[in-house]
Amino acid sequence: MTRSVAVGSRAGAGEDTPDPGRLSTTALAGDIPFLMARARAATSGNANAALAELGLKVRTFSVLWLAGEGQNPSQRELSEFLNLDPSQVVPLIDELEGRGAVTRKADPRDRRSRIIVITAAGRRLLRKARALAEAADDRSLSALTAEERATLGALLTKIVFPRAD
Repeated sequence: MTRSVAVGSRAGAGEDTPDPGRLSTTALAGDIPFLMARARAATSGNANAALAELGLKVRTFSVLWLAGEGQNPSQRELSEFLNLDPSQVVPLIDELEGRGAVTRKADPRDRRSRIIVITAAGRRLLRKARALAEAADDRSLSALTAEERATLGALLTKIVFPRAD
């Protein structure tokens, strides 16, 4: 069996060195769903790395942030908004509850449902996490101007939350 060496690899280095940049001219590199997936992976990766010092990941941080907005979301609302299966949301809430960052309370709108309420400790954690996540966003989006960031945010909002006109 022979090993082929990719174009762009270091000659004589003893191992293949991939050059993903050379694929940036392919049709796939211009495909919007592909670009969105790559952007999500890059931004989430940066955020996860930044949040790690607090023992958080993007999904858990998202639940904490939504709990901190003062709207007391239900577990079902969190699941729908974050586009996660309810079975994925429960462990995120369990983790935050175990850290004393949130509590579950009966939903006054529907006693069968539970709302997620941030605690004082959760607010402190959220402040620290938001600062770290903002710095990670700045690193992820450093190639964009402030105007381009605003445009990107507006376009993504139209995709994620389409309005029926």
